[in-house]
Amino acid sequence: MDLGSNSVRLVVFEGISRNPVPIFNEKVVLKLGQGLTKTGRLNESGVERAFEVLSRFYAIAHSMGASPFEILATAAVRDARNGAEFIDSIRRWMPDVPIRILSGEEEADHSATGVRCGIPEADGLAADIGGGSLELIHLARTERLESTSLPLGVIRLRDRSGGVLAQAASIAGEDITGVSWLSQVKGKTLYLVGGAFRALARLQIARTGYPLNILHYYTLSCAEATEMADWLIATSRRTLERLPHAPRKRLDDVPFAATVLRRLIRNVMPDRIVFCVDGLREGWYALNVAQSLQSQDPVIARAHEMCMRLGRSNELPRALFSWTDSLFPDETAGERRLREAACWFSDTGSHDHPEYRAWQSYLRVLLVHGGGFDHHARVFLALVLAVRYEAGPEEAFLAPSRQLLNQADFRKAMILGLALRLACSLSGGTETLLRGTELIFKGKRISLRLTSACVAVQSDSVRRRLTRLGQVMGMETGIEDEYVPLMEE
Repeated sequence: MDLGSNSVRLVVFEGISRNPVPIFNEKVVLKLGQGLTKTGRLNESGVERAFEVLSRFYAIAHSMGASPFEILATAAVRDARNGAEFIDSIRRWMPDVPIRILSGEEEADHSATGVRCGIPEADGLAADIGGGSLELIHLARTERLESTSLPLGVIRLRDRSGGVLAQAASIAGEDITGVSWLSQVKGKTLYLVGGAFRALARLQIARTGYPLNILHYYTLSCAEATEMADWLIATSRRTLERLPHAPRKRLDDVPFAATVLRRLIRNVMPDRIVFCVDGLREGWYALNVAQSLQSQDPVIARAHEMCMRLGRSNELPRALFSWTDSLFPDETAGERRLREAACWFSDTGSHDHPEYRAWQSYLRVLLVHGGGFDHHARVFLALVLAVRYEAGPEEAFLAPSRQLLNQADFRKAMILGLALRLACSLSGGTETLLRGTELIFKGKRISLRLTSACVAVQSDSVRRRLTRLGQVMGMETGIEDEYVPLMEE
């Protein structure tokens, strides 16, 4: 349970895996931090309502058997004169539930771990905005370096500025400029974490008609993010409310979050801005529940889990990965990783209705829940799976892939999808038969070589799918049968 300055949220995660999967996620806005700057105390109406909300959340967590179960309190409780008194009241009421008031450094540790849980390659500045504070964290691949907690949460900033945006900009600029180590992350990626920043992304996605309504890994250039922040600061609430899926409960926070973002951009001049949905709560999960799994690649781990649950064979993906090696001799490490994931995903539509298999497989991968999947990976892998299940490149449901992939990557996804379609047809979905075949490239010709008696019988579907693969690759095709039967056979 995350007891924040603006809201309290209960998240229950399913099991232990590399990618935390929430199966219950509910937020109630309490605004505990409202007025804290002036009174030094938690908002009384929020405190009164908190016990009702916490009682409901406790009952849900208990009935679901959530273990471990813990309450984390952040900036408002940490800074308020009556914060400790409030927590003592909760402890008397819930004596069996651990409650921690996180220090600014602990909050930064949890947020940094959460960002790396969802974006393992994160390298730059993570900015986690809440209601009471803004955590700035220097991430360097596998570790957290410096961190600073600033009183620039959206509620705190509104109180400090008297609700005047020009004054808020001045306060944010002064606080952020005072962080001496920010020069070390200048020009690097800025990762935005927290509900108020997510609201900015949601509004920008709706405003621009972006084809994928997924906030995690949504990426903007520095110029795009600056224009977005300026537009959100200048636009009325009524206009924002008209946008599809507008986060109405967050709209009062939007101009203040945009103001903080504008000052961060001015000070850091990042190469890009990446939104991250994983933060403090996912960091808690990674540190307390699944710490031993954090070294796993989240994309491969998720694909593996889906194969275990939905596929017909746990061995076929490994055989497919080896079988498709010759298709892309010059692939990068990133491309190889996506090819491996595609092989694990390749049979996950086997139990779907045949008439909708391509469409369902496309959506299943496009919208897969899990960290590590940037938007390029989603649209690439989803296209591979749709083609593997016989979708044509002009299908209407493939629009996100057509819009977000360049021509070269679209062609690579087509080639891989057609190769997986051929392999699964040839082998009947069994690794034993697949190991009796291989693809051979000679000049402008691609040949399917049969090396086992088990696959000596050729079919029209195999020839047709080999021909289609050759057409996309711009190559002639043929079948070579190297199996020679013994005389007595």
